[in-house]
Amino acid sequence: MEVAVIGAGVSGLATARALKSSGHRIVVLEKLHQLGGTWLFDPRVESDPLGLDPTREIVHGSLYNSLRTNLPRQLMGFSDYPFPETENGYSGDHFPSHGEVLKFLNDFAADFGLFELIRFDSEVVRVEQVNDRWLIESICSNLKSEETFDAVVVCNGHHTQPRVATLPEKWPGKQMHSHNYRVPEPFEDKIVVVIGEGPSAIDISRDICDVAREVHLSSRSPNVKVSKLVFRSNMWQHSEIDYVKENGEVVFRDGALVRADIILHCTGYKYSFPFLKTDGIVSLENNRIGPLYKHIFPPKLAPSLSFVGLPYQTVVFLHIDLQAKWVSCVLSGLKLLPSKEEMLAEVEEHYRQMEAKGIPQHHTHCLQLKFEYLEWLATQVGLEGVCERAKLISSSYFKFAAENGLWKAKDWKPGNGIKESLLCVD
Repeated sequence: MEVAVIGAGVSGLATARALKSSGHRIVVLEKLHQLGGTWLFDPRVESDPLGLDPTREIVHGSLYNSLRTNLPRQLMGFSDYPFPETENGYSGDHFPSHGEVLKFLNDFAADFGLFELIRFDSEVVRVEQVNDRWLIESICSNLKSEETFDAVVVCNGHHTQPRVATLPEKWPGKQMHSHNYRVPEPFEDKIVVVIGEGPSAIDISRDICDVAREVHLSSRSPNVKVSKLVFRSNMWQHSEIDYVKENGEVVFRDGALVRADIILHCTGYKYSFPFLKTDGIVSLENNRIGPLYKHIFPPKLAPSLSFVGLPYQTVVFLHIDLQAKWVSCVLSGLKLLPSKEEMLAEVEEHYRQMEAKGIPQHHTHCLQLKFEYLEWLATQVGLEGVCERAKLISSSYFKFAAENGLWKAKDWKPGNGIKESLLCVD
């Protein structure tokens, strides 16, 4: 089949490799000048630091200079292409830098002959089904072109469009989203409120506290312990923001009050597919893309349209690798999808279970670090057992993080009862 892959980040590269291995003819359309997607560092920031102005020039990347992975390198490889230890310029650090991850992706593309499949500087602006083929309109060097394909795999990532907390516009200080954070120097001698409790909030807070006067973390979690953080003299943990004042004061629900210079939103991202035209068959509502069978195939358009890389809170590279291999198997006829009706029924049942458990709609694609989905994918592509090593390592890592807090998560080291043979990647 003639297949278009949109994006040359982790998902696009894994998908291109899987499709190429199955003999399909592939074009990878990448709007940037080189591969890497999320892992390509771009020092530029957007004109609107909150990322809300629809007329702004969008910067795709969200990396900051000091970023290292928040999964150990033993979990950063594909099922059959592990992340190297110390050979060929790799550091061997348990949590690699973003530069090492980009090197890994370039090595992967070179080893599997993917560069020749990628059209760089090609921005996709329209994807639409026309007469049982997919019409793709793209722009390269200010020139528009159209071509058709048998199938399209969307791999454009989901760390570009910021999701922000709602605060009154009357607050006079500066607000920005972590998407536009690069280095700590602009925060020197500032009083900063960081909204969020995930890895980016903790990582960036730790990055800026060396130069900021004060850093105050705000969490909406009901279990948060309001306290001064003992390992940093200028950091405090607070509950959710209650309200803000025109004089610059920020008031927390715990009763604390600070006069802040900057509010930094580490509040995650939204999915975005502005190029995709499906007449409502695929919708995006409250960060739920649907309906999608197994987070990949829209039943009414399957198998010719698919998405790879949507789920989060998972072992990302492994799950992307398995998704890509399954899409390739389906497009090759090696695996058959259920009927459209059966797929829709399963999606609706998933939604009902989420509602019964009280899981918000915007967490539809959150896997909550559970392995059932990955194990199902592995079975589909004939790789039963491939998840066992990842389960052992991740259970050790997340147990350590749960017992010691996310602040200490990167103090984790291999071992902790795991056989060294399971940790070895050669």
